[in-house]
Amino acid sequence: MYFNSIDFAVFLPVVFLLYWFVWQKNLQKQNLFIVLVSYIFYGWWDSRFLVLLVVSSMIDFFASQAIFRTTDVRKRRLWFILSIASNLGILGFFKYFNFFADNFASAFTFMGFEFTQRTLEIVLPVGISFYTFQTMSYTIDVYRRKLEPTHDVIAFMAYVSFFPQLVAGPIERAKHLLPQFYTPRTFNYQLAVNGTKQILWGFFKKMVIADNCAILADTFFNNHNAYPGSYLLLGAFFFAFQIYGDFSGYSDIAIGTARLFGFDIMKNFAYPYFSRDIAEFWRRWHISLSTWFRDYVYIPMGGNQGTTPAKLKNIIVVFVISGFWHGANWTFVCWGLLNALLFIPLLLNKSNRQHLDVVAKAKIWPTFMEAMQMCFTFMLVMLLWVFFRADSMHTAFCIIGKIFSSSIFQFPYLPKEGTVALTLLLITFFIAVEWSGREHAYAIEYAAKDRPVWIRWTFYALIVSMTGMYMQTGGSPFIYFQF
Repeated sequence: MYFNSIDFAVFLPVVFLLYWFVWQKNLQKQNLFIVLVSYIFYGWWDSRFLVLLVVSSMIDFFASQAIFRTTDVRKRRLWFILSIASNLGILGFFKYFNFFADNFASAFTFMGFEFTQRTLEIVLPVGISFYTFQTMSYTIDVYRRKLEPTHDVIAFMAYVSFFPQLVAGPIERAKHLLPQFYTPRTFNYQLAVNGTKQILWGFFKKMVIADNCAILADTFFNNHNAYPGSYLLLGAFFFAFQIYGDFSGYSDIAIGTARLFGFDIMKNFAYPYFSRDIAEFWRRWHISLSTWFRDYVYIPMGGNQGTTPAKLKNIIVVFVISGFWHGANWTFVCWGLLNALLFIPLLLNKSNRQHLDVVAKAKIWPTFMEAMQMCFTFMLVMLLWVFFRADSMHTAFCIIGKIFSSSIFQFPYLPKEGTVALTLLLITFFIAVEWSGREHAYAIEYAAKDRPVWIRWTFYALIVSMTGMYMQTGGSPFIYFQF
């Protein structure tokens, strides 16, 4: 079920009313209700894949209990390997089988051997990368003895399948979310209002910014051979705001929806396009995934300790794996590698943690240097998004080649001039709101801070009106559903 669908518009209020007015007095029944509605939410897309969700949950539930009970090191390791191998095996088959089959066949053909290529018609289950990582983090924490396994199977199933963040995150840690299913929850009006406002801003990001940018980005990327570099640079610009509006919009809706039900889930985006270097960008973009790789891959490998070659190896490995997590295509691997190459100079210069605070904190405008740093970082990120968006390495290099050719100076004569102008105006408004609210959890939270009621409601009405006026009625699926 998509957030931006009529189905969800009916589903959410019905679930909300039943949750608070029918099941509120019994915590166990309330948690069971969350599991059931979460399975309905997920199964709405394709009920067959509910089996994978249940299997993944049960593997980690029982394996973690076995790991915790035994003191035998070999048995603990065996259960741990069984859990991790099962999760990665399921993820690998559905997401990467055809990728490896294709590349295996290509390698043999390249060496002159005859090879009959076999691929399968595999449908990628929505959100499998997200809930797989969520259950794996639980088992890893139990194995490290940083967490005691739960004996409440209903609470655990609710933690894994919690519908607001099930299919595209944030990737929650058991230490943060799971205890919230043990605690009786009562309706909090202020929390619900705050959640509703964040949902509103999430829908604006997705349905106005992302969906309008998607039309133009698709126009230029899908016909890249017909356009000069200036058009393709503009296409990369629109895709940068498409993917940010799309994914951070989903996260805002997920976080806001969780608040409606009395839950707190982690922040996933912190105004990444206001970053002053690539290291700051990765502290602010898809925070739940970045911190997951930091805690479960980068630090166990040695992190920033050891020799310089070891540090470089660790950075490259974690960025390449992160890229590969996004999809079974060499473009994602290249995208991850290029991000690593931009990160390495900061690491070697020991300036990768230079910008830890909000840019221009408590100020209206950034300094000239900060503005230049933000523009330069955004340009780098925008160009790297070309590899993320392109369907092949050939296409990516073709687009990059044109952007860095003399055709970049050709003034765009745009096929959809009115649409481009309107979208640029919407992006300008969006940036202004995000900049004004950059010190808050989400951009329009600041609108409620010490302002008269009529100003707040006028602003909210403006957001609702703009969403109604400029949303794309056809809509488009959230980009990260494919991961």
